[in-house]
Amino acid sequence: MVGRVRRPGAGRKRLTDTDPTVLKDLERLVDPATLGDPERPLRWTSKSAAKLAVGLRGLGHELVDRSVLRLLAGLGYTMQANVKTREGADHPDRDAQFQYINDTVVAALQSKQPVISVDTKHRELVGEFKAVGREWARSGKPVEVNTHDFPSHAKGKAIPYGVYDLARNEGWVSVGVSRDTAQFAVSSIAAWWEQLGRPAYPNAESLTITADSGGSNSARGRLWKVELQKLADRTGLQIVVCHFPRGTSKWNKIEHRLFSFISHNWRGKPLIDYATIINLITSTTTSTGLKVYARLDETDYPKGITVSKTEMAKVNLHRHEFHGDWNYIISPTTVPRQ
Repeated sequence: MVGRVRRPGAGRKRLTDTDPTVLKDLERLVDPATLGDPERPLRWTSKSAAKLAVGLRGLGHELVDRSVLRLLAGLGYTMQANVKTREGADHPDRDAQFQYINDTVVAALQSKQPVISVDTKHRELVGEFKAVGREWARSGKPVEVNTHDFPSHAKGKAIPYGVYDLARNEGWVSVGVSRDTAQFAVSSIAAWWEQLGRPAYPNAESLTITADSGGSNSARGRLWKVELQKLADRTGLQIVVCHFPRGTSKWNKIEHRLFSFISHNWRGKPLIDYATIINLITSTTTSTGLKVYARLDETDYPKGITVSKTEMAKVNLHRHEFHGDWNYIISPTTVPRQ
């Protein structure tokens, strides 16, 4: 027989047509274990197709491992070979902490309480320096920049500290000009709360923060906790903090959902002054509706501030039973200590 055998539209229907909720459930299973370079659009997962298939079957979906692989490819996941991106040795409780963070975040979101992911983006020199990447320009008329990237030629430095609202897909970036300290970090969170958080969550009783374990929001940092206590006292919010284990900063939501898009937006564009930086940050958008707000923070934040044991004892800190070094609550001092 010559020509078409099947009539147009005949044949087996796609799994997503017969099972419309399978993609949503797959994303939910994969999300807590998603990896990837924040500067690239590709993602991969630490869960095997076989384990994901078992999980989906437990949710009532009938499918095999190969179907999971096809669905993952459609969602933008890819197989990855070993690359030199590991930032440190794996902690034995790493995966358990990821799950703990996920459960804590889900519970807060279900209770309509704000959840933010925070981090400091790579600091940038401000001036006519060559930018990474390329952008469209008229042939033979590239943007002219300095021959050498000497810090002494810079107009200053830009230190972007970001706050990403998981529920609202909304970002806030404070661009500092001095130092990345715990005071700067908490000041950025406070600015987000006053400008965006409080209006969006007028009935909020708690604020959940997911952060890396190092830097200005270090899990061990005393000043970080003292400054959070001031924020809790000022806002009346119970502040819940969950830190990612060391060496896992690329798993933080803000890296994939905010910083990566900012980097792509200013790729190939020299950061000639602070106004340019603020404009490039606030003009960052995505197909999923990301909105980004930014401000310039010209405060001079000193380094080397020490916090005594006496000052630390005044922090109304309650550590969770599971890894209290990573997970803890700071309550307003008007609340009785437990």
